[in-house]
Amino acid sequence: MRATLQRVTRATCTVNGEVTGQTGPGLLVLLGVAPGDTDLTARTLAGKIARLRIFGDDRGRMNRSVQDIGGGILSVSQFTLYADTRSGNRPSFTGAAAPEHARALYGTFNAALRDQGLPVGEGIFGAHMVLDLTNDGPVTLTLDLD
Repeated sequence: MRATLQRVTRATCTVNGEVTGQTGPGLLVLLGVAPGDTDLTARTLAGKIARLRIFGDDRGRMNRSVQDIGGGILSVSQFTLYADTRSGNRPSFTGAAAPEHARALYGTFNAALRDQGLPVGEGIFGAHMVLDLTNDGPVTLTLDLD
């Protein structure tokens, strides 16, 4: 499982002109699922993200988590995080999980974030989504549990 996190002051996901999920200060999480990922993988990554200290404290040091700041998460499924571009000019996505498997683990991941007490806005799995965000920092990290 792979996640790209962007610290944001706000983020919104829109599908067909309708907002499907949003957050104020917190994280935009782009989530990729691999074939071997399990419910445990999803819960482990959600816990790591909830506790990751990437927000500033009173001295401006990255010492607070999204939980600590009372922030939220906008979670978006993104199979393209598993793109393989080593050969040719067209990416291969064979490293991404099949849609049925990925959809289930995306749901498990979001539920695990909510179990951590975080408000979670969501994109629509498999839809063409438009993301609008304001990066904070900017701070962007990629977490891999492969």
